[in-house]
Amino acid sequence: MEYTIKKMAQLSGVSSRTLRFYDEIDLLKPKRINSAGYRIYGSNEIDRLQQILFYRSLDFPLNQIRELLDEPTFDHQRALIDHQRKLLEKRAEIDTLLATVQQTLAQYDGGKKMTDQEKFEGFKKQKLTENETNYGKEIREKYGEGTIDKANEQWQNMSQEVYQEMQAVEQRLLSDLTTYLSDKSNQALAKEIFDAHKKWLLFSWPTYQAEAHKGLGILYISDERFTEYYDSRSGKGAAEALNEIIQANA
Repeated sequence: MEYTIKKMAQLSGVSSRTLRFYDEIDLLKPKRINSAGYRIYGSNEIDRLQQILFYRSLDFPLNQIRELLDEPTFDHQRALIDHQRKLLEKRAEIDTLLATVQQTLAQYDGGKKMTDQEKFEGFKKQKLTENETNYGKEIREKYGEGTIDKANEQWQNMSQEVYQEMQAVEQRLLSDLTTYLSDKSNQALAKEIFDAHKKWLLFSWPTYQAEAHKGLGILYISDERFTEYYDSRSGKGAAEALNEIIQANA
């Protein structure tokens, strides 16, 4: 069955304007353009749009979705299985957050008092799920299943005080990186940034390894997701600057 762009929009819930944009960036091309100049979509385009929406629901950027779908080895069935796994993880994350909210509300109504660690349990699981979804494959391939599992366990068992300290260390690190970008000759600040990043890692790393630290720095500039994380928070060039600092000091 074939659909005009209007019918495709009605079927999928994606606006015609968005479909035209997807065409412009080569993310979703129509099957053909008819004699009246209208975009026409077929079954292959339906399947591709479904995959796009699955990836968008998991917060994948459009350029990465296009690269994944255009891979010659892309397997539609395997991708659906992967989507199912990630969505189940996301549902578990939401269930944990809901449970935390419900426990907190119950406490106000005279129910069981939550421990300080329980108050942050949902947020830590949420962050853990996000990291696994976004970076799990790469870091497990690089550092091994056992190392990452130990790091995740250490993260999950973190107390409220340590969790808050970790968040504060990262915020200070990001702020210092912004300052450093305006004056890269400030080596004293560079050393402070390195020490802060090392301290931040040790909140979740079982032990410190200089080579692993250097490898992580390289990952920050070789993987656009890591690059975007630092550049969007500290300024363009932040990931590159952080890697240079790590390589010089680790």
